[in-house]
Amino acid sequence: MKESRRLLVKKPVNLANFNQGGLAKTLNAFSLTMMGVGAIVGSGIFIMPGIIAAKYAGPAAMLSFVIAAVVCSLAALCYAEFSSTIPLAGSAYTYVYTVFGEFLAWILGWALISEYLFSVSSVAVSWSAYFQNLLSGFGIKLPAFLSAAAGTAGSPHAGFNLIAFIVVLAISLLLVGGLQESTRVNSIMVVVKILVIALFIGVAIFFIRPANFHPFMPHGVSGLFKGASLAFYAYIGFDAVSTASEEVKNPKHDMPIGIIGSLIVASVLYIAMSIVLVGVVHYTKLNVGDPVAYALGVIHQNWAAGIVSLGAVVGMTTVLIVMLYGGTRLLFAISRDGLLPKTFQSLNPRTKVPVKSTWIFGVIASVFAAVIPLDKIAELVNIGTLFAFAMVSIGVIFLRKHETLQQIDSSFKVPFYPVLPIVSFLACLYLMINLQGFTWAMFAIWVTIGIIIYFIYGYHHSRVREDLAAKERK
Repeated sequence: MKESRRLLVKKPVNLANFNQGGLAKTLNAFSLTMMGVGAIVGSGIFIMPGIIAAKYAGPAAMLSFVIAAVVCSLAALCYAEFSSTIPLAGSAYTYVYTVFGEFLAWILGWALISEYLFSVSSVAVSWSAYFQNLLSGFGIKLPAFLSAAAGTAGSPHAGFNLIAFIVVLAISLLLVGGLQESTRVNSIMVVVKILVIALFIGVAIFFIRPANFHPFMPHGVSGLFKGASLAFYAYIGFDAVSTASEEVKNPKHDMPIGIIGSLIVASVLYIAMSIVLVGVVHYTKLNVGDPVAYALGVIHQNWAAGIVSLGAVVGMTTVLIVMLYGGTRLLFAISRDGLLPKTFQSLNPRTKVPVKSTWIFGVIASVFAAVIPLDKIAELVNIGTLFAFAMVSIGVIFLRKHETLQQIDSSFKVPFYPVLPIVSFLACLYLMINLQGFTWAMFAIWVTIGIIIYFIYGYHHSRVREDLAAKERK
């Protein structure tokens, strides 16, 4: 076979392996939904509605979140069909490997590694900043050198973000203890977070002034869609649910519920927060670091501000849990295919958790969080995610034509096929095109590094390629 064709060799689908992956099956629809909500609804819900209203959409910020939710829901529907058809770890990487071939799968998998790795690092930096603010309320302050990474704006004497470093290692330790225990902690934190959001809405709703909703769309339709572009990234995270396919008791039933359910819950929370926030405070005053706390101060309900601060810390913690989990399961899947060293797929015999993969990923993310400023490590998150969304969306068309997968009675099918997958693909491409040039440059560098690793190691250790070569020798 020509080498060019070998690059596009597809991962064969062995239906008998769907239930023999080695990972423990402990998750159900509820735990998946909590994972999704935990990943989507982080500290951003306490910040982004105010920023979008103040800078772009005005009181129409609620509609920006509706538009973003619609775009995300298209990709979510495609993820749901894939995950219920191919219940294997690896998320979009595994799906693309099956329908498009190895080389594209590796590029996508490498892009997703950047999404999870830099998501964990950037959230850890935010967690550290918020936690240090809480500590300062008790008169506790870290030395300047240990408060942030070198080069952080406003911190000329910073050198190492100790809190960010520690929190990522702590979450890694939690995940190493077992998925069931980790999801239990995540579910509790998600419930606490939702209660805190409900507390703010319940308190502030009685102080809404109808006059604050006028003018409703001060920057016109363009402002509305600019706000939607920013709001789109608030929903990034539901794709991490699909990495859990292999650890779900009944993936055909539970995966679609977990993916779509978490997106619905998150959308309702974001939209409700936007409505109440701009109703309480005029949108022109919401361009602040903590608009929710500011709104509580305006209505003289400062007693709730501390609770909201706690909710923000809890919200970021759940994001760390889910994104760190997603990254380790992605490494596990890629390693199992031979494209990364075997170390990443070794499981603890008792907990069935990829311990080495978890620690390697956690240590790298913790170091990044400790030494790289937030504005630098956040650049790669968006483009890697959109690339994955686009590939999964168009991949549904090829999934339906796959000879072996046509035999599977998937519990979920994307409606209005093939229109919705194509619309989702084009929407993701449109958002990618509108990203900054610096982001594209960083993405190109990251992909180039990935291609080098592939040809040095993955190409020569691919299990699919080895099986193909063995068949040709017979």
